[in-house]
Amino acid sequence: MAEHVYEGMFLLDSSRYTRDPVAVSGQVAKLIEKSGGELLASRLWNEQKLAYPIRGQRKGTYWLTYFRMDSTTLTKLNRDTRLNENIKRSLILKVDPRLVDAMVNHAKGNDSADQASESAEKEGSIQKDIAPETKASSP
Repeated sequence: MAEHVYEGMFLLDSSRYTRDPVAVSGQVAKLIEKSGGELLASRLWNEQKLAYPIRGQRKGTYWLTYFRMDSTTLTKLNRDTRLNENIKRSLILKVDPRLVDAMVNHAKGNDSADQASESAEKEGSIQKDIAPETKASSP
């Protein structure tokens, strides 16, 4: 079947994550591998107050992952995340193949200075192109 790269955002139980961050975040990786996926990048995204309580919790820890998986086994992963007590919510999205490398590198923190300078040069050239058109001519 077809393998795709997916982005997964997992809302973890903050109190359990605070007590043992390696074990709780490691469960996400284990679930992905158990479902036949290959973990590409995994990191802490944020910890913040939730808009509304979820299962009695007012704070949540967001864990971002990128993984490659066969599309037919995705339903198994979704089921396993719903059954896991440490995962309060999850959202899994298919990543456009053209964006995979950039997004995984960004999640890993491997953004090179060359990419940053290229984007700055592009923005500068765009600003140069826009600036003459936006100036108002004086009478």
